[in-house]
Amino acid sequence: MLFMEKMNQKSNFRIKFRRAFWGLFAFGILCLALMFLSINMGWIGYLPPIDELQNPKNKYATEVYSSDLQVLGGYFYSKQNRVGVHYNEISKNVVNALVATEDVRFYDHSGVDGRAVTRAVVLTGIFHRKNSGGGSTITQQLAKQLYSPQVNNLIERALQKPIEWVIAFKLERLYTKEEILAMYLNQFDFLNNAVGIKSAARIYFSKSPAALKVEEAATLVGMCKNPSYFNPVRYNQRTLERRNVVLNQMRKADFITSAQFDSLKALPLALKYQKVDHKLGLAAYFREYLRIMLSAKEPNRSDYASWQQGKYEEDRKAWDTNPLYGFCNKNKKADGTPYNIYTDGLKIYTTIDSRMQRYAEDAVEDHMQSLQKSFFKEKKNRSYAPFSRSMKQEDIDATMKRSMKQSDRYMRMKAAGHSESEIETAFNKKIEMQAFSYKGDVDTIMSPMDSIRYHKYFLRCGLMSMNPHTGDVKAYVGGPDFSQFQYDMVNAGRRQVGSTVKPYLYTLAMEEGMWPCDKTTRQPITLKDGNGRSWTPKTTTKNKSIGDIVSLRWGLSNSDNWISAYLMSLFSPEAMVKLMRSFGISGHLDPVVSLCLGICDISVAEMVDAYTAFPNKGIRVEPVYVTRIEDSNGNVIGKFTPQMHEIFSESTAYKMIYMMRAVVDSGTGGRIRRDYGLMMPMGGKTGTTQNNSDGWFMGYTPSLVSGVWVGGEDRSIHFDNIAQGQGASMSLPIWALYMKKVLADKELGYSATEQFDVPSSFNANSGCEANAFE
Repeated sequence: MLFMEKMNQKSNFRIKFRRAFWGLFAFGILCLALMFLSINMGWIGYLPPIDELQNPKNKYATEVYSSDLQVLGGYFYSKQNRVGVHYNEISKNVVNALVATEDVRFYDHSGVDGRAVTRAVVLTGIFHRKNSGGGSTITQQLAKQLYSPQVNNLIERALQKPIEWVIAFKLERLYTKEEILAMYLNQFDFLNNAVGIKSAARIYFSKSPAALKVEEAATLVGMCKNPSYFNPVRYNQRTLERRNVVLNQMRKADFITSAQFDSLKALPLALKYQKVDHKLGLAAYFREYLRIMLSAKEPNRSDYASWQQGKYEEDRKAWDTNPLYGFCNKNKKADGTPYNIYTDGLKIYTTIDSRMQRYAEDAVEDHMQSLQKSFFKEKKNRSYAPFSRSMKQEDIDATMKRSMKQSDRYMRMKAAGHSESEIETAFNKKIEMQAFSYKGDVDTIMSPMDSIRYHKYFLRCGLMSMNPHTGDVKAYVGGPDFSQFQYDMVNAGRRQVGSTVKPYLYTLAMEEGMWPCDKTTRQPITLKDGNGRSWTPKTTTKNKSIGDIVSLRWGLSNSDNWISAYLMSLFSPEAMVKLMRSFGISGHLDPVVSLCLGICDISVAEMVDAYTAFPNKGIRVEPVYVTRIEDSNGNVIGKFTPQMHEIFSESTAYKMIYMMRAVVDSGTGGRIRRDYGLMMPMGGKTGTTQNNSDGWFMGYTPSLVSGVWVGGEDRSIHFDNIAQGQGASMSLPIWALYMKKVLADKELGYSATEQFDVPSSFNANSGCEANAFE
């Protein structure tokens, strides 16, 4: 009897237990159903609307392409260097590695893998096995990347999981498997400014994602587990071991054979790492100039200082007439907002040729290193260095103090409320820092004030090269090194042009009916300026005597100042200013007689632009930096065409070519032939300003116009001897080195035998007779 009672009690307990268990189970299922329903309805957590799921708000970097379709660089916010690619642009090796490692049943589930979730709950959650594998599918990981904010504890993370499951189901309904894979790979942050598979392939292996090999794909996919821990730049061995784990997963999934696995795992982890920084890489000065142009805002006079009236007028004109200036703010997206150069994934196709840009940068680096050694040698042990020996100490002190106040360090300290005495004390205290050298930055100890003075030793430069017929700018170098010297001496900087202004004066004379063979007496000449004061220029030409009869051609080829002053006496300064405006010179020009010797400040870009009129039959072509801009979907949203201006007649152009060829063949530019062996048809002009503060060389062939300037940061920093300080020594060699490389590269299409388009009937030597055309 007692036994039967015990049996009945056990039976009743089992029945109650089963009821309780299944009741709790049903209740749990009901709660889960209600939870997922609430998530799906948007009552719990954040569930993005369907239109956002269909068009995720990805922030893509803008890419800048060369004319030969090489990526020059991009624009992006910090840690957002993401560039989107389509599935068919990704190597199958990457896809296979990702699926094998992260979600082997990816093609079989609908966003959530029940088996993987169960395994993760039991093995990881209950038995605490860390190597049992995760339960998240690739689609869930994508949902996390897109919509789950960073959290700091496991409870918050657990609460995010159900929301990601719902989003994953919805993503699977909206996108194909291939699209989900592409979205995931575009979204993942591979560190080192490599956001997305395209940036990662370029930064770590210097190639496109379509060209990644199996072992390279495995390396990148291995980073997906923990990119900081498996960072191939910092932890090569650790990342190699992780790569081999991925390769083994690919073997297990039958994406590679055992033989392939054995050979691939034996390979070292070899990177072709390219650090991404807007200060590094090809055409850094050009990319920064382009960024400023594209993102410029409409000029407002209140945003300019009282002394910046000229700058305001220049910017206002650019806004009104230049479609590139302020492009992102003048053009709107479909939603009415302006384009964002950092997040809208634009593709900017420029006129820069990456090969010519490389040649230009190499030429600058080669010559500037050599020139810098000479400059250091001249200034060695000089108390006034790097300034000129003619500088007084009080002027040097004033220049140094002005430079201090223009520095970022000074402005930060001033903004923080430090007094002048505190700032000066800090600037004269020695600290650890890095100093620039052409062999790489040097760790040293010096005061910020000493650093300012040290970096003033380094000469600056600017080079631009463009096609005179299309306006395409093929090379652009704004200085010796953008990471250290960021002031752009192609467009932003203006310096005195010296004798390179003389072709404008001679053009005025030719247009007024004079000829290269016209004769005059070489003798000192005195002119009256606008205030009635006498002005008598000096000249440095030594191969002729006072009183010799010389031609205008000789006067230009030898850059004789007396001949220039003679021509200036025949025309008014106002007439020369008017002509120079038609040449595209926009800066301040004083209508004075000394203008004929180049006392005006002009940029390298304006000088190159102006010189396009000579090989282009009197028609000036404005520089074209960009051919087209596309949005992130490949739609063309901007096209740019050259603007042309007729300045003078074809006959004058032929005369000028004839005279400017003599500059190189027998005049001040003779080093082109003599020292560099360049024998192609070309015209040119050297220029040196007072005290050797600026050295110029402008040269052109039938299809290419290039200009070079070299000088100090301040006009008082220069060579004290004319032999090294003249344009023929400072700037001409850069031009020559660049052109030698350009002409040697036959793929570029420039020929040393190309002739100027001058009619065979034209004879400049008979121009002093009745007719120059025979």
